[in-house]
Amino acid sequence: MRQAISRVAIHASVSLTAALSLIAPSAAHADDSASPCAALKRIVAAAPQHFASLSPEDGRAVAQPYGDDAQCATTRSTYQCTWSTRDAQAGSNTDALEGVGADIASCLPNATHDGNSPGRQHFYLGERGSRTEITAQTAGANRVKLTVSRQ
Repeated sequence: MRQAISRVAIHASVSLTAALSLIAPSAAHADDSASPCAALKRIVAAAPQHFASLSPEDGRAVAQPYGDDAQCATTRSTYQCTWSTRDAQAGSNTDALEGVGADIASCLPNATHDGNSPGRQHFYLGERGSRTEITAQTAGANRVKLTVSRQ
């Protein structure tokens, strides 16, 4: 009798779990969102090949923590993204700029941070002549621009 009750209880538990998984929305995980670090690393890695492997979507994850309307483009020697900050209050582009600068510093620990001003953050990787330059700067009211270029 006890075995039968145990089997019924186990079967009911499994059935309930299966039913809930069908009707409950799946939980979001921290790693479900695009990663600014992964995007920055991918962009910098594409610099020696003149960003040929990148699409406009590749840079959007860099902006995602700070804005939703990133527009990115590639030229032969530059990959650039511009976006509006989420918060239209005064100073929000400065906050976003500081955040992007912090992302660059933490995600690319070999980058040298040689320019830090209220409206511009500048980093570089590599030696002169084969250097990758990374610049984040304010671009008007409530806008930020990220430019990665190969020198």
